[in-house]
Amino acid sequence: MHQFRYTAFMPINSDRILFQDDSFLAVHKLSGELVVKGAGKVDKLPLLDFLRKEYPGLRTLQRLDFETSGVVLFARTKEAFERAVPTHQREEDVPWTKTYRALVAGRVKSDQGEISTPLPARSGKGMLRQAQHRLVPALTRYRVLERFVNSTYVEAQIETGRHHQIRRHFAKIGHPLCADLVYGDRKFNRIFIQELHYKKFFLHAFSLEFIHPLTKEKTRIEAPMPKSFEVVLKKLRDATN
Repeated sequence: MHQFRYTAFMPINSDRILFQDDSFLAVHKLSGELVVKGAGKVDKLPLLDFLRKEYPGLRTLQRLDFETSGVVLFARTKEAFERAVPTHQREEDVPWTKTYRALVAGRVKSDQGEISTPLPARSGKGMLRQAQHRLVPALTRYRVLERFVNSTYVEAQIETGRHHQIRRHFAKIGHPLCADLVYGDRKFNRIFIQELHYKKFFLHAFSLEFIHPLTKEKTRIEAPMPKSFEVVLKKLRDATN
């Protein structure tokens, strides 16, 4: 059974509202927040439930991992939801460009590249368990922003949104996210955590670009880098220089 600690409602801080109009609401999700209810016990109201107190009828258009921060987009009306994600499509099939920033283990040699390893399909209610083993296309484009002694700061773009796509893809090329306890390198993670005193993996949904389904205008939304990430980057720069 889910256990939530419900607190008195206060409107979300205005500086976390990245974009809003009559159709959509984009919010800066913090690391350690759930977008929607999931399995297991949590002690904090999921972001969607919290926002619905101020924005009734809100519907989720995308999700981020618990530890991932950055842009999350919601639909404010049924029409906006259906126009953004038709009933015959899944979120990962919608032509959005999602740009993430991440810190990966090791020094990535190429200044830019593509990772196109197929990944397992998401499974949902009513789907056979075997569907988890069905591979589907996935493409991650990346470019190097900075190289440090034993790690690399990268920017990655995805148009698909497979489960743990960026984490899985970088692990496939031998550069898993730093401090990723699922796909990462145990020895590297232990040293990284000890030296930098940062226990979460570094992954931030920096921007989202899409064609607004109602206005037909190109829309770009950005979320500032978390201060904790900036602290880690400064320590790495100092150690490199």
